Amino acid sequence: MIESDRELSAMVQELWDNDINRLQPGKDYRISLQGKAGDSMAINDNNDGAGYPLFTFVDENIFKKETFLAFISLLDNYESDTGEPEIVTPEEVAENHKFLDSILQTPTMKIAHKYLVEKHLSPEDNTQFKEQLYRIWFELYARRGSSRPDSSGFEHVFVGETRGGRTVIGFHNWIQLYLQEKLGHIDYKGYSVNANSPQPDENKHILALQFSWKNGIKPKGSIFIGVSPEFEFALYTLCFLTSPNERVKVQFSFYDVEIVCHHYNQKHIGTTYPVLLRYQNH
Repeated sequence: MIESDRELSAMVQELWDNDINRLQPGKDYRISLQGKAGDSMAINDNNDGAGYPLFTFVDENIFKKETFLAFISLLDNYESDTGEPEIVTPEEVAENHKFLDSILQTPTMKIAHKYLVEKHLSPEDNTQFKEQLYRIWFELYARRGSSRPDSSGFEHVFVGETRGGRTVIGFHNWIQLYLQEKLGHIDYKGYSVNANSPQPDENKHILALQFSWKNGIKPKGSIFIGVSPEFEFALYTLCFLTSPNERVKVQFSFYDVEIVCHHYNQKHIGTTYPVLLRYQNH
């Protein structure tokens, strides 16, 4: 492992250990993995490896916690089709700020901020740090094939978008997945594994899966499950600011993970998500 990865791994472990709002599998939520997803890209194929929803239970009291509440309020602020310009209302701007304010109070974000300041990658002043986070995650830009600002890092990663109505892009967040599945917009098609990836585990916090959303298909997505919004925000912000590489390997808890983080014009997050390489024996 290269040196910077070791340092980043230690930081991610610290974020993980201080993620006080993380849910406990089997207690706060339960998922049902069912079968392996097929290779087909068709929406209504007979290849569905899962006849039932992914989530069998989530304790929704958790969603009353401040950061979850603020996060969920942002999910309905977006037009999913790329190419459709996003209109950001003053209310939505206020909701974005409220979300950032709430996560900046958490131990995970404070740890990330302190580290970034030490590395001279972020301003020490909280207001300026918040402006930096806003630019990285919420400032709009034009995604491929569009001439107008129609996307943001937050929308792509946490909310999900559709391209040409048929393909789901982004959408790497379990809360959005759960809420959309509950509304009947998501059809879970099964878990994804290849020759090198470990078998998924209902009690672990990372899952590769296939699903359809509205009329589009996500042939293979990878998400953290049961973690808090602030953990993902802190982790992805760290990777974005500390590493010029689009793929960073980190080890923490039971996981050996590659964090994919694509930059958009070096100013914004294009996409970012975890890829489980293997479980570590603890």
